[in-house]
Amino acid sequence: MAENVKNIIEFLRLVGQLKRVKRTGWVMCKVEQPESVSDHMYRMAVLAMLIPEGKGLRRDHCIKMAIVHDLAECIVGDIAPADGVSKEEKYRREKEAMNHLTSLVDPAVGSELCQLWEEYEEGSTEEAKFVKDLDKFEMILQAFEYETLEKRPLELQEFYNTTKGKFTHPTVQEWVGEVYRQRDGDMADKS
Repeated sequence: MAENVKNIIEFLRLVGQLKRVKRTGWVMCKVEQPESVSDHMYRMAVLAMLIPEGKGLRRDHCIKMAIVHDLAECIVGDIAPADGVSKEEKYRREKEAMNHLTSLVDPAVGSELCQLWEEYEEGSTEEAKFVKDLDKFEMILQAFEYETLEKRPLELQEFYNTTKGKFTHPTVQEWVGEVYRQRDGDMADKS
């Protein structure tokens, strides 16, 4: 029993690192107060709660997946494309981290965490595709906020460019359209 509690505390301390791991893209772009991986995962979970009823997605499943999708980053860090790590190597590192994390919790819980992570990585379900859309959407919403807060109009365009035309879910496409409308409006107001 004591060993189980010890492992849970280790798991929680590792996961707590996500509050201190800054998102690499924002650090590289010299954002003044870059969000943490935990911040990103939290807003993704909130976004998942906004799924309209009747859209064929399991809301609770999407919320859980949003919370789990970057869990491995508490060990491997936020690996960005600019880091020069191949997709295969990134996956290998994250899979190893997930195996360690899930070994610290109840086997049934660990299995669920691994399955959610794998499902997201593979994009194998409608929920995984939706959560991948949320991941990209949260990034451009955050870019819009940084541009606005730091008075850096259009300086984070690269984040929009990497997601352009890649959103598949109609609800997320609507949200993306609104971010673009507001961003365009802000830029027009400043000229």
